[in-house]
Amino acid sequence: MKTPARAPDVRPPEPAVPSASPEPPALERRSFLRAAWLALGAVALGEAAWILASFLGPRRREAEDAGSLVVAGPTDAFAPGSVTAFPAGKFYLVRLADGGFLALSRTCTHLGCTVPWDESKGRFACPCHASVFDITGDVLSPPAPRALDLYPVRIENGVVRVDIRRPVQRQRFEPSQEVYL
Repeated sequence: MKTPARAPDVRPPEPAVPSASPEPPALERRSFLRAAWLALGAVALGEAAWILASFLGPRRREAEDAGSLVVAGPTDAFAPGSVTAFPAGKFYLVRLADGGFLALSRTCTHLGCTVPWDESKGRFACPCHASVFDITGDVLSPPAPRALDLYPVRIENGVVRVDIRRPVQRQRFEPSQEVYL
C-alpha cells in the first residue's frame, strides 16, 4: 500500500525586518573604551613606577671634568687689575694688580642675586639689596654676610682653568686664595 504523499509545508513569509542590531556597536564601543582606559592606566602606573625608581635609585656620577672645568684662556689675555665675566660658568675671573688670579662667583651671598661688575666704580654691586663687594670679593657694604664665593683656579702651561663644580665659601679675602703663574 501506498502512503499518500504529503503536501508541502507552506508557511506564510515572515515580514521583512531591518537588519539593524542596536546592541553590538554599543558593546564594541564600550569594550574599546574599557581597553583604552586600561591601557592609559597601565601607562600612568608605569610612569609613576619609573619616577619613583629614579627618585629612590642612586645618582649617576658624571665624568670628573664633564663641563665642570672651564678653560678661561692664556694668562697673557688678562691684564693686571681686570675683571672678566664668564656667563656660562657663572663666575668672574679677576686678575689682581699683583698678577694673582681669583675666580669669584656671580651669586650674592645675601639672597643669591646675580652681582654685576661696575667697571667705572671698580666694585661689584648687588642691584637688588645694595650689597657692595670689592675686586677681591670682600664685603664693603652689607647686608651680605660674607665675601663672594671662590672657585678653584689652576694654571697649567700658561692657561687658566677654573673648576666650577663646587664654590668655596669664605668669610673674607686672604692672600693665600690667589693663584699665581
